[in-house]
Amino acid sequence: MERLTQDLTTAMKARDAARTDALRMAKAALKNKEIDKKAALEDAEAEAILHGLVKQRQDSIEQFQKAGRTDLVDKETGELAILRAYLPQGVSDEEIAAAVEAAVAETGAASAKDMGKAMKAALSALQASGKPVDGKKVSEAVKKRLS
Repeated sequence: MERLTQDLTTAMKARDAARTDALRMAKAALKNKEIDKKAALEDAEAEAILHGLVKQRQDSIEQFQKAGRTDLVDKETGELAILRAYLPQGVSDEEIAAAVEAAVAETGAASAKDMGKAMKAALSALQASGKPVDGKKVSEAVKKRLS
């Protein structure tokens, strides 16, 4: 929260409108949660809120691409990059692929019917690394591997 406030001040002084808007939105979301909780947020809670904002941006980008709104796609992509700077580095695609291979071998999954077992094993292995995991990416990787 402190870093976000400092960066917001810097962006405002630099008259960086896009960065200022994105940081204000993130700060407002964190402050609203803090008010709801009636206590200061812990780092894990703030991280979860920022993950939610990132996920919203990703969904918006997908919808805007389908609608052919490249101007809004560019705006959301910029906000997404700014928000990701405040989150720890997530699991890479290579790590996901390796975990999916290990999960498929471990569970003996052979078809789409076994997707649940493979997903559960892959997600637990990836979460053990301590890095944030995007379940949608893991799901796509498992689906691709089993099809």
